[in-house]
Amino acid sequence: MEVQSLPVNYLPIIFQMLVAIGFVVTTMVATHKLGPQRKTKDKLTPFESGIEVIGNARTPISIKYFLVAILFVLFDVEVIFMYPWAVNFRDLGKDGMIEMFIFMGTLLLGFFYILKKGALDWE
Repeated sequence: MEVQSLPVNYLPIIFQMLVAIGFVVTTMVATHKLGPQRKTKDKLTPFESGIEVIGNARTPISIKYFLVAILFVLFDVEVIFMYPWAVNFRDLGKDGMIEMFIFMGTLLLGFFYILKKGALDWE
């Protein structure tokens, strides 16, 4: 016996979403209208983790910092692909091992390339 999905079956979900959105909007409006509005100089000053700001936020930062951060994320994501392989290691057999060696070789070639280009040199 096939179960049919009719639009009327989705009405409870739509109703629940509307109630949830209505609750959020009502709460936000009520807190902004009913809450205290004491805007002082101290409240409007920016801070980071309770530490007062010193200097300008537009201070130039070396591009090397961002390059190292991007490379870290790139190689970190590559390592994430090794976990499913490790979990299914026995099921994949020789073919899985060869494919992982190719993957690791490509990853190692990329690492040697960035070393040769001097992307990790801080000087």
